[in-house]
Amino acid sequence: MSIVVQKYGGSSVADVTKIGQVADKVVATRRAGHDVVVVVSAMGKTTDGLLALARQASGEAEPPRRELDMLLSTGERVSMSLLSIAIQARGLDAISFTGSQSGIITNDRHFDARILEVRPHRIEDELARGRIVIVAGYQGMSYRREITTLGRGGSDTTAVALAAALDAERCEIYSDVDGVYSADPRVVPDAVHLPEIDHAVLQEMAECGAKVLNAQAVEWARRAKIAIYARATSDDWNDAAAAPRQTVVRTVAGESERRVRAVVSESNLVLGHLAASVDLGRVVAAAGEAGLALDEVAFGPSGGTFVLPLLNVPDWARARALFVDGAGPGVQLDEGLASVSVVGDGLSATHESLHRFLATLSALGVASRALSSGPLRIAAVVAAADVARTTQAVHAAFVR
Repeated sequence: MSIVVQKYGGSSVADVTKIGQVADKVVATRRAGHDVVVVVSAMGKTTDGLLALARQASGEAEPPRRELDMLLSTGERVSMSLLSIAIQARGLDAISFTGSQSGIITNDRHFDARILEVRPHRIEDELARGRIVIVAGYQGMSYRREITTLGRGGSDTTAVALAAALDAERCEIYSDVDGVYSADPRVVPDAVHLPEIDHAVLQEMAECGAKVLNAQAVEWARRAKIAIYARATSDDWNDAAAAPRQTVVRTVAGESERRVRAVVSESNLVLGHLAASVDLGRVVAAAGEAGLALDEVAFGPSGGTFVLPLLNVPDWARARALFVDGAGPGVQLDEGLASVSVVGDGLSATHESLHRFLATLSALGVASRALSSGPLRIAAVVAAADVARTTQAVHAAFVR
């Protein structure tokens, strides 16, 4: 039978009632004639609660990242066990596996590890026995046999990596929204639903802040040519007459009448300024020691800039002190910032897109702290207080 990989986010498994509803969907998929592998996130806000407990236990110190991974990986284990129990209560055989039991091998970073390879032998054995396999998302095991976690949204990566390793027919990602929109509907109420989009554009969207899918997951899908179906958990996909909305993500999407596909924002950014005298190698090494990712690095004879995203930084105060001390003089950090990005195809083919972007910021009276432009994205770093109205105005200018 063909293999279908399904992933359910935290809101989909937030309580036992919702887990039961997910079990019904999984059972229906199995009875429709598919082998099923299910990846689950932690229930609701479990991960945030565990992080808060870690900070209480550590007092003034930053919780060690290794111990954070040991702690946070328990959230998905609760979900996987409960879902397996619920499926078995409905008369089908199921078994739950942790990330390490599933053969997910990562590098040796804690809290934001990357998957190196997947060895799904145990999953394949259980599917051959007719079982539904439930996998804890967001986690794996390093080549040193350490438990690791994959960063925010890492369950998406787990699902797509498993789909690639198992040569699955498709990967279905279920959440509380029915696919990908041209902007976050909570910020832009008239955002447009996108029925189809290609991997390259969606990866660009994810890397600059879109929360529908994790950027590493889209990267895996692009490399393995895995089709992703982004759906709402509340929709009934076993009712042919219902015809719910979804977004299909594939290597080559259908033609779009719009060059710009989406406007994406990302909060909690720090903009770094580099003097011309700075040793860039030392700055990069200091970021690594502090557990920080350097984005949008630009450096030349007169100095440069870089961006620090803080999404996967558990203790910015301590990381900041380590980074500043290691980077040496000539590095200035501006905090409380965000970015707004236009994402699409061929944005650098003419000057028109960049001109319109700059004109929109000017009309709003919003100052751009840093600007970057390329074929797939035009982005500006702005004050966090301006991000919502800037996103709305840019969306109106490019999409509406």
